[in-house]
Amino acid sequence: MSRRTAVMGIVNVTPDSFADGGRYLDSEKAIAHGIALASQGADIIDIGGESTRPGARPVSAGEEMGRVLPVIRGLRRTLSIPISIDTTKADVARAAVDEGADMVNDISALRFDPAMAALVAAAKLPVVLMHMLGTPQTMQQSPRYQDVVEEVKEFLRRRIRFALEAGVSAERIIIDPGIGFGKNLDHNLALLRGLPSLASLGQPLLVGPSRKTFVGKLLDAGPEERLEGSLAAAVAAVLAGANIIRTHDVKESRRAIRIADALRYGEPESREAKGV
Repeated sequence: MSRRTAVMGIVNVTPDSFADGGRYLDSEKAIAHGIALASQGADIIDIGGESTRPGARPVSAGEEMGRVLPVIRGLRRTLSIPISIDTTKADVARAAVDEGADMVNDISALRFDPAMAALVAAAKLPVVLMHMLGTPQTMQQSPRYQDVVEEVKEFLRRRIRFALEAGVSAERIIIDPGIGFGKNLDHNLALLRGLPSLASLGQPLLVGPSRKTFVGKLLDAGPEERLEGSLAAAVAAVLAGANIIRTHDVKESRRAIRIADALRYGEPESREAKGV
């Protein structure tokens, strides 16, 4: 695995995202935002056309494609970095790949659409398998675990096995504990502390604490006021084993993660050579 944590920048092409509430629903604004995130240091741009906030209404594949495909098309003309499609639908993923997407970020871990695993395997796509309790409509209705770290770990172990059996190569599987997806404050904190256990599964680990509710509860802050807490959680995640941080705030996250990477791996270039 790389000795540098990757940053995945978020572009929500939805009217009801918890973090940016429709700001980038217009495709031209979304394209400009994706280009800006790349210029700020994003290694991957993650594009989603269906909100996954608690209680969000499902949208059809057609509506989702209408939102994301023009954005992927526009970004692909400009950017060379990987583009990720955040979807649970194989039809959306297939169309997104046809327009230039390079990977799939599936919050259902290949559970919601029986055609998704075969698509990912045949197209040789990297795929993110995320843990979620229930669905976005039900996940925050009194989530309960006996041991959240062990239960999430076992879920991810099973989904890795499923993906492998479907023909997905091990080197293309990324796992995500699903911070905020069917977890309360204590669950999220336990998962951040327990990341070394999840990393022991041997797959690259993606963590997305950006602007999540648990940060807001700890800071008594709304989504637009959670930057410092999101950065603190991102740094903690990197030091605990994360390989990719998914974030709304790329510039600030890239700078914070550079410090975390220096602590975790050592400074990549000689400081003495720079006269520091």
